[in-house]
Amino acid sequence: MTATDTEPDTAPSTPRSRLARTAVLVAVFVCAACGLVYELALVALGSYLIGDTVGQASIVLSLMVFAMGVGALAAKPLQRWAAEAFAAIELLLALLGGLSVLLLYAAFAWLSLYTPALIATALVLGVLIGAEIPLLMVLLQRIRRQDAGSAVADLFAADYVGGLVGGLAFPFLLLPLFGQVQGALVVGLVNAAAGIGLVLTVFRRELSKRAVLVLTGISVLVGGLLVSAYVFADDFEITARQALYADPVVHAERTPYQEVVLTESVSLKGTPDTRMYLNGDLQFSSADEYRYHEAMVHPAMAGPRGRVLVLGGGDGLVLREVLRYPDVREATLVELDPAVLELARTDPRVSALNGHAFDDPRVRTIASDAFTWLRENRDRYDVVLVDMPDADSTATAKLYSTEFYGLVRHAMTDDARAVVQAGSPFFAPKAFWCIEASMRAANLSTAPYAVTVPSFGEWGFHIASAARGDAISIEIERPISIEIADSEGVRGPLASPGAPELRLPADVPPLRSLDEPTLRAAATFPPDRTRIPGMEPSTLMHPTILQHAQGEWENY
Repeated sequence: MTATDTEPDTAPSTPRSRLARTAVLVAVFVCAACGLVYELALVALGSYLIGDTVGQASIVLSLMVFAMGVGALAAKPLQRWAAEAFAAIELLLALLGGLSVLLLYAAFAWLSLYTPALIATALVLGVLIGAEIPLLMVLLQRIRRQDAGSAVADLFAADYVGGLVGGLAFPFLLLPLFGQVQGALVVGLVNAAAGIGLVLTVFRRELSKRAVLVLTGISVLVGGLLVSAYVFADDFEITARQALYADPVVHAERTPYQEVVLTESVSLKGTPDTRMYLNGDLQFSSADEYRYHEAMVHPAMAGPRGRVLVLGGGDGLVLREVLRYPDVREATLVELDPAVLELARTDPRVSALNGHAFDDPRVRTIASDAFTWLRENRDRYDVVLVDMPDADSTATAKLYSTEFYGLVRHAMTDDARAVVQAGSPFFAPKAFWCIEASMRAANLSTAPYAVTVPSFGEWGFHIASAARGDAISIEIERPISIEIADSEGVRGPLASPGAPELRLPADVPPLRSLDEPTLRAAATFPPDRTRIPGMEPSTLMHPTILQHAQGEWENY
């Protein structure tokens, strides 16, 4: 250890030097906050567009951390021109970081090159962010020399606090106020102002007149590009969004949970086709949604049905079918996104399609996460209908776990039936049978069935009852119900012992596509779509459903 290693400060502190040091540390704080926002923006965009939150976060964070190391090494030769290099790096970082979301969205919408573009963007941004600290260290030491430990402590304290502020500002301030595209542009402007402001004030004397003119001109150009992008961001989003959908977009909004889009086209016969998409995934087409919702709801209504619980289904189309039975006393719907509920109530296209179900006095809506709500719920229901988005993201995977189905079972009365939408046994067979394995692990007796919905293809469900006694009796006690006694039912060869029979109520209202022969056919799976042996249940700690769903739908 040398004398300089233990020497605290080699120059006296003056008011001017203290002010200059404070300015440097403020710049470190702002740059760190902006850098973290860029990282989170890339993760969030990938989650919206691709759906794989864990995968997107892993790609972005690992690449950027690696590139930051490369950037720190690359900054070593630039230390002789620390002020000029820092200003140039911040302007370039502000431009690329501010435009990153817009450029990646364009790559996704028009070029189908999202992943290569994401990798390149993460690497470039990481190199630029990594070059900041070495250069700022040099600038800090030029004001007043400190021992290395004190200087590093000051810099990293400001850096970490800036990361905290940026991490909290992104979801709670920037996204609600500006959205993803414009939020990144605002951060880019702040980033540019912090970098160029520090250099042109505190370190102006170190710059030549030519350097001042060049940096000023570049900063004006960068600021102009970012402001112009901000002004036209809305038009860009509309154009890019329309490029993702075959039909005209008639409604679009980005909520705290997802992007909600409605499209509408008119056939040659003059019949409109309204479609809803959540994060780009089709939820229904008005041309054939009745096939899906009739198949999901009416087999579950062949029994006690005074109290019905709907988990998901915020569009109200499941509710429409439930409310066709006058003896339903109460229908409770739990939907995560209040914006979807509001759209289903107020948009004339959707409200007409769901028959204004939310105006029915029997309906109670709850805007909450279904998993959390079930944990706190103490009520029991005669019918439980689980109409959740496909399990192709970490946010939805928990809603297909054994733990979730255990909560569903706890919400069922002794004679209750539950139906779970389970995706396509044709396009995603592993995910379909993994859902069945998870339900059985939660002590539910299940029977699979599948119907054809042209917009989706072959689509499957699992109907279930709570297993009784030893849980695996061949027959279960039939509830005392006239419609069950009078209706012909079938369990199908793939039903587990004790599973409810697949039937329609004797008093079923007129249906457009579903009848008893269709149900009997729905319970029979061809040999190429039979049960896959050895499927592991999906749990919170081991979400196997996520692996199956992402892999199969990506291949499709």
